[in-house]
Formats: sequence, C-alpha cells, structure tokens
Amino acid sequence: MITGESVHHAAHLASATTDKNLQLALKVLPAIVVILAGSALCGRLAIWLRQPRVLGEMVAGVLLGPTLFGALFPDAQRAVFAPEVKPILYVLSTIGLTLFMFLVGAGLDHGSGKGIKDMRNAGVLALSGILPSLLLGAAAAFVLYGKLSRPGVSTFEFALFLGGALSITAFPMLARILYERNLQNTPIGRMTLLGASVDDAAAWCFLAVLSAMHTGSGAPQALRTIGLTAVFAAVMLLVVKPLLRPLGERVERTGTFGFDHMYLVVGIVLLSGLFTDYIGIYSVFGGFIAGLAMPRNPAFREALHGRMMDIVCVLLLPIFFAFSGLNTELGGITNWTAFAIILAAGFIGKYAGCAAAMRTVGFTWRESWAVGGLMNARGLMILIFINIGLAQGMITPQVFAMLVLVAVITTAGAIPLYRLALPERLEARMLPTPGESGPAGAVVPQGERAPA
Repeated sequence: MITGESVHHAAHLASATTDKNLQLALKVLPAIVVILAGSALCGRLAIWLRQPRVLGEMVAGVLLGPTLFGALFPDAQRAVFAPEVKPILYVLSTIGLTLFMFLVGAGLDHGSGKGIKDMRNAGVLALSGILPSLLLGAAAAFVLYGKLSRPGVSTFEFALFLGGALSITAFPMLARILYERNLQNTPIGRMTLLGASVDDAAAWCFLAVLSAMHTGSGAPQALRTIGLTAVFAAVMLLVVKPLLRPLGERVERTGTFGFDHMYLVVGIVLLSGLFTDYIGIYSVFGGFIAGLAMPRNPAFREALHGRMMDIVCVLLLPIFFAFSGLNTELGGITNWTAFAIILAAGFIGKYAGCAAAMRTVGFTWRESWAVGGLMNARGLMILIFINIGLAQGMITPQVFAMLVLVAVITTAGAIPLYRLALPERLEARMLPTPGESGPAGAVVPQGERAPA
C-alpha cells in the first residue's frame, strides 16, 4: 500500500539524486572546458612550430597533469580534476578511442597498391618497421626488467609489451602528411601507406594476444580469449562485412548517409567494443575490427568521415590525452639512463630498419631516410597502446611516463627528419602528373593532421 510517507521518501530520494547529478555535471563540464582550451592552444602552437596538431594536443594532456598544472597549482588541479570526475573522463576517452580506431580501420585503403611488387615491398617495409623495434625493445626490457617492471609481470610479458609499444607507427599522421603533399600515389607514398597500415594492424593484433595472455587466469583462459578474438575477427570480416556491402552501395548510389545509417554503424562499433571488452581484449580492438568490416566505397567512407571525425578529434580525443596526462608524472622518472636506452631502442629500430628496407627495394637513400623518419613517429597510437598496458597492470606509472615522452619526442622529430631528407625541391620531383591522384575517399583522421 502506497502511503503519503513513502511518496514523500521517494520524492526526497529523487531530489537528492538530481542534486548529486547536477553537482557532478558542474564538476565534469569545467574539466572538459579546460581540456578543450588547453588542446586548442597547444594545437595552434604546434602548427605555428610546423608540427602536427596532435603533437600539441599530446603535450597539452601532459601539461594538465601533475607534471605542470599539478606542480604549479595543486589545489586548482585537484579541484578541476576531482576524483569523481576521472571515471567520467575515462568512459568518454574509451568511447572516443573506440570510435577513433574504428575510423582508422575504416580508412585503411587496401586498394592503394598497384600490383604484386608494391604489396611485396610494403610487406618488407612493414616487417622492417616491426621486427627491429620489437627485438631492440625486448632486449632493452630484459636488461631493465629488475629496475622497471612490476613484480607480478614476467620478464617475457614485459619484454613483449615494451617491444610491441616501440614497434607502433602513427599511421594516421603519416597518411595525412602524404595526402596533403599529394604524394599518396607516388611509389614512395603507396608503399609507405601500405606498410604502415600493415604495421599498425599487426601491432593491435599483437596487443590483443598479449592482453589475453596477461589477463587470462592460466593458459586455458588465455587460449579461450585468443580463440574468441579470432572468431570475432573472422565473423566481422567474413559475415558482417558482406552484409554491409549493400549499405555502401546504397550510399554511393543515392549520395545520402542518414541517421538510420549512423544508428546502425555506431551500434556495430559499440557492440564490437563491448564484446571485445567482455572476452578480455580492450574495446579499441573491437572498434578497429569493426572499421575493417565497413564498406570500402569512397562515398561511404567520405560520408562516415564527415559525420564522425570532427567530433571524435575535437572533443573525445583531447579528453583521452588529458586522462593520459593525469597518469603521467615526468618528475617521477628516476632512471633517465633507462629512458635513454628505451628511446634509443625505439628510434634506431624503426628509423634505421625502415630506411634499410626502403633502400633494399630500390629507393634512394634520401627517400629511405624520409620514410624512416615518418615511420618512426608514434603519435596517438602508442598512447592507446600504453594506456591499455597501464590499465591492465602490465607496466608501472614510471614506464608509462617514459613511453609518453618517447611518443612526444619521436612524433616531434618526424617532420623535421622528413624535411631534412627530402627538401621541397627534391620532393617536387616525385609529385604525380596533373590529373593523377590517390585512392578516393581515403579516411585520414584530422587528429593526426600535419602541416603542409
């Protein structure tokens, strides 16, 4: 029986809940405003310095954490990024990363190669971008294990994680540089795009397996997670992808990409992320595979980019950078010798390995060093990789801070190294003839945009 007292009690609870939600919103919204302001300012400064905007956004995230904001104004930093705000930022950043990796997967252009030779050369470049960095990073991890690793993480896991993190390439940033310079249809452009896409796809598969090994309760559970991941990828690429093909054809035929289409696409992405989280693999892997399953029609990809990319890169990714920055304490790096070893392993492995591969397949040394510089940039990709490692307890906060600094340094060095190897007068000789262009509809995230 409903009494007046019970109605009054329910109304009181509802009012208290509303007040609590309002108070939380009044804490979250200022934090987001501060994040966006810092990202916009540092992004513009990066462009002024002829660096990609994403580098400024990465630096903004670090500066908003304990490294600068927390060191200079600790009370203000704690007020803006209160403990109850951080879980909200984590959820928003996770959604943003899942959508971003979806757009990266949807934007991979499998048709940019022209013949078996390009594919073979791209495979050589991809292997040269992965193996040297992986091996050198693993060797550094074995040397530094006793000083840097968590007690519960095996030497093998620590070595695989550090090597895998250093083998990452910032494919979206590399693609944006090539497209803005109209080099995407040149031999060097086609090969680099293919090689970088294979490189990053392999890195995410590698992380999926490593996460399964780390989070599984014993070998049977790890094998179950790996098996379910393989089944998920097979279902998405062999079943869902053909079912979505008519959607791409309809968008290309009608020129419209409506709300119904968006509901379907976003639903697939979020369900993919939910499933991979459920089986023990981070949701960004589900988003990436969902992107690979999308129709490859240029009109569909262009419409998808137009609808989703700006909000992901302007709102959600800066939140991720800030959340990463809250976990980054550069002042907590006590072993700078170890950091130098990790940086050298990552830089030499990627830069020298890719350059040697390019020279082996017939490119000039200048072209080879230019590609080595671009492939050495790690951008946003390594931040996603190491955030997963930190969340799953594979690395310590100190190693996390070291790898954030590696990401900033290698990304900052990409364009200067490229320009040093290929000045504009030499770059101009590689430009395609008028009327020749790269694959239409390639989706390249704005968040990794580099200046022309």
